[in-house]
Amino acid sequence: MAAGVRASEPRVLVCLGALLARWVAAGLEAVVIGEVHENITLRCGNILGPRGLITWYRNDSEPVFLLSSNSSLPPAQPRFSLVNASSLHMEALSLQDEGNYTCWEVLNETRWFQVWLQVATPPPSAPQCWAELSPGLFTLQLSCRWAGGYPDPDLLWTEEPGGVVMGTSKLGVEMLNQPQLLDGKKFKCVGSHIVGPELGASCVVQIRSPSLLSEPMKTCFVGGNVTLTCEVSGAYPPAKILWLSNLTQPEVIIQPSSHHLITQSGQSSTLTIRNCSQDLDEGYYVCRAENPVGVREVDIWLSVKEPVNIGGIVGTIVSLLLLGLAIISGLLLYYSPVFCWKVGSTFRRQDMGDVMVLVDSEEEEVEEEEDAAEEEEEEASERDESPKEVTKYGHIHRVTALVNGNVDRMANGLQALQDDSSEQQSDIIQEEDRPV
Repeated sequence: MAAGVRASEPRVLVCLGALLARWVAAGLEAVVIGEVHENITLRCGNILGPRGLITWYRNDSEPVFLLSSNSSLPPAQPRFSLVNASSLHMEALSLQDEGNYTCWEVLNETRWFQVWLQVATPPPSAPQCWAELSPGLFTLQLSCRWAGGYPDPDLLWTEEPGGVVMGTSKLGVEMLNQPQLLDGKKFKCVGSHIVGPELGASCVVQIRSPSLLSEPMKTCFVGGNVTLTCEVSGAYPPAKILWLSNLTQPEVIIQPSSHHLITQSGQSSTLTIRNCSQDLDEGYYVCRAENPVGVREVDIWLSVKEPVNIGGIVGTIVSLLLLGLAIISGLLLYYSPVFCWKVGSTFRRQDMGDVMVLVDSEEEEVEEEEDAAEEEEEEASERDESPKEVTKYGHIHRVTALVNGNVDRMANGLQALQDDSSEQQSDIIQEEDRPV
């Protein structure tokens, strides 16, 4: 009996293959979705009531036996079993289980039922979306990906606010036209997958035109180097940065060379000008940032000057400081001699309060005596009298008093000076009163 069954299997498989080919072409199949590592049950048609002999096959390049209700035929794998003597139950699904399955029933007549099993995996993370320049075209392309899911999820792009649908595809790519390229415009990508979540998952893209920040003026000395910096912010997608020189008309894009060094890090660009020349390099430079949403420019004025004599400047500053110090010292000496006296005493390390010197000017007394002699000569010539007598000249007195706290000695010195002066005056009066 068993030998007869094995002998008939090749003929059954050939007939089954022919029938499956016709049914697949006609699209007569049910679709069942299972998830990786989960269990699934495939029903053998929608038939109620008694069932005949059931046999399950997997349809690849040729039918492969899986399981039968005939207890004499063991299942192809232990994880296969029958439910209600007709349905195929599979445990621990894997991606390799995906494919076409056929149920063959023999009762009063032979019937065939086909099932398409689709094994899915849910995406482990949220969708990711971005905007970028389309290859070869200066237009904006929206891209959305929801990786890790099987089969590929469906991706829907909408304009926000409002939720206007732009398009649905599994690729998640949409091209924007010019009216949609508005600064601050938002676009939303919504992904849906056969294993959920029911509401799907989404991500948002907001496009923006660039903003620029740079120093308005820079200075370079002849023969030196200078670096111009341009910072771009807020641009999405990232902007392309160009350097231009408006020293010529029309404006010319500066290309990297031994004279111009251009570097860019992220959205920051620098232009280094080497060996500055006043004739060739002085003037306006333009930093331009552009993306499909907008274009921005900023002007930078470069001034090229002759090198400065640092040594001469330092010498001039020192000279001015010394001159100012001399002027201040002169003013202090002129308006405050006491201050000078004290300063001099400090340098000599002497106490100026220890000695006081009183001096009668010898020159003044000599002049006074000469005047008196001339007057006497004139009187004598007028009176034609006896030869003139030489007036007794007074003595020159110099008194020096050492103070050092001895006030009495200082007073005695002053008194002696006064007595001598009185005697000299009395002698002069007596000579004048003496008869000629």
